[in-house]
Amino acid sequence: MQVEFRENYEIKKHTTYKIGGMVSKVWFPKTQQELVFLLKDLKDYVLLGNCSNILFSSNGYKGNVILTTEMRHYEINGSRIIADCGVKGPLLAQKTCDASLSGFEFMIGFPGSIGGEIYMNASCHGQAISDTLVRCCLFDKDKKEIVYKEKSEMGFGYRKSCLQDGKYILLGAEFELKKSNKEEIETLINRNLGFRKDVQPSLANPNAGSVFKNPENDSAGRLLDKAGVKSLEFENVKVWDKHANFIVNKGSATSVDVLELMVKMFTAVKENYRIELSPEIIFIGDKSKKEEELCKILYQKKQK
Repeated sequence: MQVEFRENYEIKKHTTYKIGGMVSKVWFPKTQQELVFLLKDLKDYVLLGNCSNILFSSNGYKGNVILTTEMRHYEINGSRIIADCGVKGPLLAQKTCDASLSGFEFMIGFPGSIGGEIYMNASCHGQAISDTLVRCCLFDKDKKEIVYKEKSEMGFGYRKSCLQDGKYILLGAEFELKKSNKEEIETLINRNLGFRKDVQPSLANPNAGSVFKNPENDSAGRLLDKAGVKSLEFENVKVWDKHANFIVNKGSATSVDVLELMVKMFTAVKENYRIELSPEIIFIGDKSKKEEELCKILYQKKQK
């Protein structure tokens, strides 16, 4: 099977941080069949969607990266939606709004894909991707075959799903939304867009969304704000002045620049409140010695 690929490819073209070095080979499957072919054929690979919560090493990656951005197939059948893993959330939010279906309004402000949003159980404004999920079509890496899991089998929690265990890869998903008044859906979408505009940087200011997860019964943004990190700004990176849980690439930042600022934010909260925040941003790529040191602090040796 022929699958489009490019060699010695600069991955920062696809990351919302606009950071990332050269990758030996990047694959662009267009269908679930092409993706399954790659998953069976390649021995080692990194699978990525819209790269919206990724910090990719400026050192790059000496291996295969599979990007699902070309997997754009979706169907709306009544109140049921079927979508490939690479379909973008904002697109589905708008298309389901046009069909007077409610449940995806929160995705309008997320640049991520369906695969990434299920992987991390994305949520905002009282809605979560798991709320409307019916079942997932998955690739079992151990058995090398396609399997299906119902919502109850997906291990959903706050920013958590069974996909994070590494055994399964999402190919596509099925959802059940609710019929609703289109004007009410549009109102929610506009409210969510307004909220994002007010407190979150647009992608014109390259960023990867929230830097740290909310600790139980608290807000990472609140803790970071109280710890005084909004004043942190360096040559290439800074903390967003409207919300303390965002880091902005000022134009030519490297992965080390971001990690160093993350460590300063992490340390400020730890010293002031004895709380160790967990990164929401996923680090990927071949680490330099400096990146190894910084990731050891931030990811507590859990990061691959």
